Amino acid sequence: MQLEVGNILEGKVTGITKFGAFVELPGGKTGMVHISEVASTYVKEIKDFVKENEVVKVKILSIGPDGKIGLSIKQAQPQPAPQPGGGRKPSGPRPPRSGGGRGWVGQRPQAQPQTFEDMLTRFKQASDEKMSDLRRGNEPRRTSRRGGNR
Repeated sequence: MQLEVGNILEGKVTGITKFGAFVELPGGKTGMVHISEVASTYVKEIKDFVKENEVVKVKILSIGPDGKIGLSIKQAQPQPAPQPGGGRKPSGPRPPRSGGGRGWVGQRPQAQPQTFEDMLTRFKQASDEKMSDLRRGNEPRRTSRRGGNR
């Protein structure tokens, strides 16, 4: 069988290391699944997700000139169907951030913006807030040079 990038095949896990798993493919070739390509969630221990001699579905990500084959288990899995409407909330005016734009401490991250224009507008607002804070901090102090007891 011809191995090509993008093909999805079944193979047997022949070895597990702390950085990935080796999978024997049809035709006797061996490829490696990096730890980041084992599952769509954080993988601390590969042994929690695959076992030696287990048959797994893998997608061929790359075939190097030296014959090394990069594989992915998570990309070989069917993707969940998208939600109607893209799963995003309609974009509308939002209340200003609290805290004077001085960071994210105690604030929950906002939902991802829908368009480039939304991202650009939010970036400009945050930048303007930071610049005004910097200007306020760099203004010279106005103190009187008169002595109090003359």
